[in-house]
Amino acid sequence: MLALQGDVREHLRALAALGASPVTVRRPDDLAGLDGLVLPGGESTTIGKLAVTFGVLEPLQRAVARGMPVYGACAGMILLADTILDGVPDQPRIGGLDVVVRRNAFGRQVDSFEAAVAWAASGDRVPAVFIRAPWVESAGSTVSVLARIEGGRADGMIVAVRQGALLATSFHPELTGDLRVHEHFVAMVKAGADRRGPR
Repeated sequence: MLALQGDVREHLRALAALGASPVTVRRPDDLAGLDGLVLPGGESTTIGKLAVTFGVLEPLQRAVARGMPVYGACAGMILLADTILDGVPDQPRIGGLDVVVRRNAFGRQVDSFEAAVAWAASGDRVPAVFIRAPWVESAGSTVSVLARIEGGRADGMIVAVRQGALLATSFHPELTGDLRVHEHFVAMVKAGADRRGPR
């Protein structure tokens, strides 16, 4: 769990409830031995700058390039995106996810809302909390769309994607008490660990 800024505790609780053994990551050495990583919601520019300050940005980029399973929620989605619209100049990012993401696409803090979205991976509807959330404007051919907004001015906009070992949502499942998105990620991590075999 990248723990530089953002809603870290909520993700830690969700992962622990699923039987995972989450630890916090702040320094490059903290990445050693991890099977997967969660990038929390928060402020993407601040998290990126802190990742540079703490020397963890380049190790994170290498971990993604090596295929470590990573889940990015809200700001985490922005950090994983290869292209960011409405970002600050030279905004630090991890990259690796072949999407174009627009920051604060749904508006300001006062425009935050809750909705249920159809989760394509299971066919279920999952509760989603959107707080100054991004959306995906376009996705590459190897990216699977897992959820879209239904209705309103944002009808059809992409809010959850997966590309290989990378999972990202515009919304915050950790704030809902519903564990299905985290469960999906934990299954990805277990599958990756099974492929690697014993250490």
